[in-house]
Amino acid sequence: REEERGMSERGGIGGADLFGYVGIESVLDQMRRKTVKAGFEFNIMVVGQSGLGKSTLVNTLFKSKVSRKSCTPNYEEKISKTVRLHAVSHVIEEKGVKMKLTVIDTPGFGDQINNQNCWEPIVKYVNEQYEKYLREELNVNRKRRIPDSRVHCCIYFLPASGHSLRPIDVEFMKRLGKIVSIVPVIAKADTLTLEERQEFKERIRQDLEANGIHVYPQRELDEDPEDRILNDRIRDSIPFAVVGTDKEHQVNGHKVLGRKTKWGIIEVENVAHCEFANLRDLLIRSHLQDLKDVAHNVHYETYRVRRLNESNMNLSELVLSSWPLQNKMDKCETESHL
Repeated sequence: REEERGMSERGGIGGADLFGYVGIESVLDQMRRKTVKAGFEFNIMVVGQSGLGKSTLVNTLFKSKVSRKSCTPNYEEKISKTVRLHAVSHVIEEKGVKMKLTVIDTPGFGDQINNQNCWEPIVKYVNEQYEKYLREELNVNRKRRIPDSRVHCCIYFLPASGHSLRPIDVEFMKRLGKIVSIVPVIAKADTLTLEERQEFKERIRQDLEANGIHVYPQRELDEDPEDRILNDRIRDSIPFAVVGTDKEHQVNGHKVLGRKTKWGIIEVENVAHCEFANLRDLLIRSHLQDLKDVAHNVHYETYRVRRLNESNMNLSELVLSSWPLQNKMDKCETESHL
């Protein structure tokens, strides 16, 4: 007992030095192998009116033809009378890591003279994916890996007007910001001068704060001081002023993605020209897993708690509605024996 007391005073077993190599660190390799084998899923929604370069930007982000619209020659986009949602999935691979990428487009959003309630089909779609996942979770015989169609991130495209947020922008982000992570971007930012761009960004940040709109990354979700320092830097840059293109040009003997103009080439991945690289780093290189974690632990959890606490909801009906008929027959037979 005296030995145990001495160990506890010195920090217990947790503070003891190891006599030799145990191999605890290999757990990380095991997790990595298992995760790489299973692959990743990432679902991204793009919202904005027609002609803002949504498809081109997504193709530029993932350096592949994940959105066919911008790759089809002579493609002519017809303005939809209503907001329709269109999801396209691709499996992209880099250095042995596979990711199933699903891009959800929203043609028709903001394209009408009267755009009242044009966000409702989008809100409905996001909630339907939560409901689908919830029903899979409540199944008695659950799948080992539940297919994840929940929206992990929504990129909202703002036109480079140089003024301030429009009423439709405010209403959309107010509603969607409660159920999904929103990352606002200024589309086709090469139409603004650097001074105009900075003033526009500051005005948008003021509008977001004045209207109580929460965009990703939310300050209250910062886990530690290190996260806060990184996320503060991102918050100071939001909205990202971006330019998208899938065409390469020669600059100083190197091929670069860029838009060619009469006065020069706007390099998409050059931070001095636009903030596309910052957006890519946020979505893929630094915060992709965090976006998925926030979707699961915050937005989906909020939806799940609300659904399970609704006074009119009958949990047994929700579960039984997805049971196979055979399960019901087996249950009846068991009860008859009892």
